[in-house]
Amino acid sequence: MAARKKVVEELTKDIIIAEANRQFLTKDYRQVSMRAIAKELDCSHGAIYYHFSNKAELFYAVIEQYFAEVNSLLKSALHSEGDSQSRTMAVFTGFIEFGLNHQSQYQFMFMMRNNEVDPLAQKAANESYEQFAQTLQKIHQQKLSIANIYSIFISLHGFVSFFHGAVENYNEAKETAIMHAKFLLDALE
Repeated sequence: MAARKKVVEELTKDIIIAEANRQFLTKDYRQVSMRAIAKELDCSHGAIYYHFSNKAELFYAVIEQYFAEVNSLLKSALHSEGDSQSRTMAVFTGFIEFGLNHQSQYQFMFMMRNNEVDPLAQKAANESYEQFAQTLQKIHQQKLSIANIYSIFISLHGFVSFFHGAVENYNEAKETAIMHAKFLLDALE
């Protein structure tokens, strides 16, 4: 019994999230179980439940990390060198690049909804969209309308969705992505 307690104490949320991430990326969400994660971590499934109440909560912890990556990208674009046009292009192409280079993660973040999980209804998704909107507002001295920002976001999402599964990564659609980003930039002016 003491050995089990020791495992629980050594098992951290980060270790569980990393294993869950690995399994979610290699299997369908429905095929991943708390028991399978525990088996790979060589612990009891109760040890996983000590940190996460259910698979959906664990899944949300995984995608929270993905949204953090997008937020980091937005911060980099905001603080990059250049005028508002080049920084806006960095936001647009960076979003597309993330989506096409991390297609499975993007699908979990923006395209997966079922009876069990809805990533877009989570705090991390709302905060990330808010950061997207604020980044564009800060880059542009004039106030952009909420409707324009939302339309741009939907257009970027549509671009990534269109190429999702059709290309291996961003480089295969880079030229088209840049043209699309320029089109959106022109629409702002």
